[in-house]
Amino acid sequence: MALSEATPSRAARAPATGWLARAGLVARGVVYGVIGILALKLAFGDGGKTTSQQGALKTIAHQPFGKLLLVLLALGLAGYATWRLVRAFAGHGREDQDSFTDRIASFFSGIAYAGLAVTAVAILIGAGTSSSSGSPKQATGGVLDWTGGPLLVGIAGAILVGVGLYQAYKGLSKKFLDTSKTYEMNEAVKPVFTFLGVVGHVARGIVFALIGYGLIKAAVEYDPKKAIGLDGALRKVADASYGPILLGIVAAGFIMFAAYSIADARYRKV
Repeated sequence: MALSEATPSRAARAPATGWLARAGLVARGVVYGVIGILALKLAFGDGGKTTSQQGALKTIAHQPFGKLLLVLLALGLAGYATWRLVRAFAGHGREDQDSFTDRIASFFSGIAYAGLAVTAVAILIGAGTSSSSGSPKQATGGVLDWTGGPLLVGIAGAILVGVGLYQAYKGLSKKFLDTSKTYEMNEAVKPVFTFLGVVGHVARGIVFALIGYGLIKAAVEYDPKKAIGLDGALRKVADASYGPILLGIVAAGFIMFAAYSIADARYRKV
């Protein structure tokens, strides 16, 4: 085996990589939990707000012991990103094999969570505090000015819609159970774990699809103001007919996805 193949393969099988994965799943769960709780409070008129993953990290930073929590989350998110990237290059872990599409998904997930870990570090050192910095509208506006920019934005939007639909399918078909050690779950745990995963993946899918739709609309209308992030997608839900009810459902779904992620830290095949 060539050195370039052996190195990621060894890393994928290393016990430390498994621990990074489990710590990362917990960190992902905490972030989604904060987003869901804030959105749920808004739905009930209790002073909450719609926010993104970055906004959730800033909210955590302002809590008692927030800096310590943010350090732990940054480490967890970095660990999750490392695990996903190792899986992308190795194609397997100690307990599971990945398909080609799984490896592609792992690569993009790893990049996204690496960026989130960097954001957590930036908040810790006092940078990245501006809410408008690096917003979807700014980023989309810059890309739209490129040659072929609208096409690129439209493709990105279509990919996100596809990701959203796949997340919903993954939840409704219970495909997420394929990567979990269901054989280690007892009769009480498995149905709860399954319910959390189904609802959580569907809620996540709805929001991803809304973000993708916003990008497609921005590309078609050549208007970066149409681009939205996670917080914008949640606001779209809140502004719809029966918005507070729908936002409450999606927020509850996010909280369930958070609980699923934390439980998956115990049962995930790594």
